[in-house]
Amino acid sequence: MNIRFNDGAASDPAQDGRDAAARLAALQAARDFPDFEAAVTVDYRSHGRTLVVGSAADALPLADRLAGTLPVTVLLLDESDGQPRLYPVHRAQTVAVAGWLGAFEARWRAAGEPVGEGRFDLVLDLCAARLIASHQRPHGYHAPGLDEAARLAAVEALLDMVGDFEKPKYFSYKERICAHGRNGIHACTACVDICSAQAIASDGDRVKINPYLCAGCGACGTVCPTGAMSYAYPPVPLTGKRIQAALRAFREAGGAQPVLLLHDAQGQDVLNRLGDSVPGRILPFSLHHVASTGIDVWLAALAYGAAGVAVLTTGDEAPQYVQALGEQMHIAQAVLDGLGYAGPHFQLLQLGNSPLEAAQELALALRHAPRGDTPATPAVFHLSVEKRNTLDYALDHLHRHAPQQPSNIGLPVKAPFGALLVDRQACSLCMSCVGVCPANALQDGQGAPQLRFIEKNCVQCGLCANTCPENAIALLPRISFAPERMAAVVLNESQPFHCIRCSKPFGTLQMVENMLGRLGSHPAFAANLDRLRMCGDCRVIDMMAPTDEMQVTSLRRN
Repeated sequence: MNIRFNDGAASDPAQDGRDAAARLAALQAARDFPDFEAAVTVDYRSHGRTLVVGSAADALPLADRLAGTLPVTVLLLDESDGQPRLYPVHRAQTVAVAGWLGAFEARWRAAGEPVGEGRFDLVLDLCAARLIASHQRPHGYHAPGLDEAARLAAVEALLDMVGDFEKPKYFSYKERICAHGRNGIHACTACVDICSAQAIASDGDRVKINPYLCAGCGACGTVCPTGAMSYAYPPVPLTGKRIQAALRAFREAGGAQPVLLLHDAQGQDVLNRLGDSVPGRILPFSLHHVASTGIDVWLAALAYGAAGVAVLTTGDEAPQYVQALGEQMHIAQAVLDGLGYAGPHFQLLQLGNSPLEAAQELALALRHAPRGDTPATPAVFHLSVEKRNTLDYALDHLHRHAPQQPSNIGLPVKAPFGALLVDRQACSLCMSCVGVCPANALQDGQGAPQLRFIEKNCVQCGLCANTCPENAIALLPRISFAPERMAAVVLNESQPFHCIRCSKPFGTLQMVENMLGRLGSHPAFAANLDRLRMCGDCRVIDMMAPTDEMQVTSLRRN
């Protein structure tokens, strides 16, 4: 188990009793909010056309069961048993399947036969290696493995999957602030990398999300640095109100040092095994998926008065989810350590596989749940739909009431806050970085040759560094509480270079010198380098002027 034990004070039986009573009040306060119903849904339609893939011994008996109710097609990876069937049976050496409930596409090939293909609503995969390898399997796709009971359960599930179905649209995406790419240059791939359903893919300068494959884990919103991807089931403001109400009720009922225990349905099963042995200060909080919250919600919970946040994973989660949760905790704890709040404040619980072992591990871990320091005054702000706004509210409150109030705190790599280091000798002020910044953190000088930066806006996506033709930009992950983080500061500046023909400023001396070095041998300029010292208008005039006429032009040297 991956936990950080807390060696706090010994348990006080009287306080334990108050905590247990206060927890009842807290849980009731969280339940007082109406159940969330998604306004936008994703619809599926299945006519029951089922594809069964596997060996003859495995596939044919189950296909016979299904064929009494559903239209079945079978792909055999070996020879048939020779018995006639009322449904199509094909021999296949290679099989490829993709899609989702009501929209699967399959292609197969056998030696000496043309490529076969078909569209199906449901798939029963009995292959040794799954045909769809994503950790989160699409709706309508069943790959039960070798266990006979699991195979029979899959058959029963398939028999019920005929008709119209719907699920919530779990996410919201704002392309305008996405840091995935600009002008063909890519930087942030956090949502693409973490999606266990393979529902998110690069699509030029943006990402493309397939709502039919999305399983609602919410991890994409958790790792998104800008808030372009956000979780909508339920939306963060509703989650925040429930957490705030629960912690307030717990505090008012006499409870102390509450720990928010985030779990999903699988985690609830383990908690049910513990019964009344769960310490009173532990406040279970159910989520659709444990990966759907991150540092914005967690830091807000601490600002509301939680002594810690624990996230319960049961082993069913994709490995990248558990890794991301650990990274998020590392970032959040670094902020709290830097502010002087004694900790730890976070606990990532990774339970064993057997139910008994999992319950025993959880019982031990909850006895050592975090007892971190919290602000003396609980926050009253509400969580925002905009992730960066929520982080601003939470960090401002934590800093204002912190034991220490440093101007800056260094953070781990992948933190969504930071500054930029600019090599002034290399930077030519071409402003390529300004054009690609999705957060308006980098700005030009409004007519002056300046590169300006607002640290509060920076999400450390790396687009500026990847775009810079001079490799003059490096990221500096940190959180700043200095007043100047809100203002535009000059990272680099230069005296303007004036056109030698019309005297209009059009660049910097270093930029012109770079052009002379790179384009001096170009046929358009080799015979007349002065053109590179002219603004665009004058350069065109000079290039279009007749060469057989005498001209007198006054050229000025900078």
